[in-house]
Amino acid sequence: MARNAYRSAKDRRSVMHSEHRLGVKEVNLVTRKLKLEPSDHQDLQQAIEEIDRLYGLDSVSLDDRKRMLHLAYDASRLCIEGIEKILTRHSIEISHGWWNRYKKDHYRFVDQNIKDNAAKEPWSCH
Repeated sequence: MARNAYRSAKDRRSVMHSEHRLGVKEVNLVTRKLKLEPSDHQDLQQAIEEIDRLYGLDSVSLDDRKRMLHLAYDASRLCIEGIEKILTRHSIEISHGWWNRYKKDHYRFVDQNIKDNAAKEPWSCH
């Protein structure tokens, strides 16, 4: 089972105030919530374990009752599309509701913006 697969809500909140995993800079740390379609529990466990091994991931957890996947990762190293590919490979679909589609598009934009800003050399006239 993944190390962070079933954290409580209180534990998830404390992730933002604790030591981060290797490859995670707090300045680029983002949290994401994705609602999942019903799927096989074993496939879901395997996907969470694979996601948990990604470099740049701080935490991953699942709320079984709400079918909500909670993620915290360094957006300069990972993006929501990489997470989606892993879920798809394990036959897990993200909910197709309008709100989830809107959030995914927003997450993509923010992740790309963070990645672009992390790659730029800071500039100042001082």
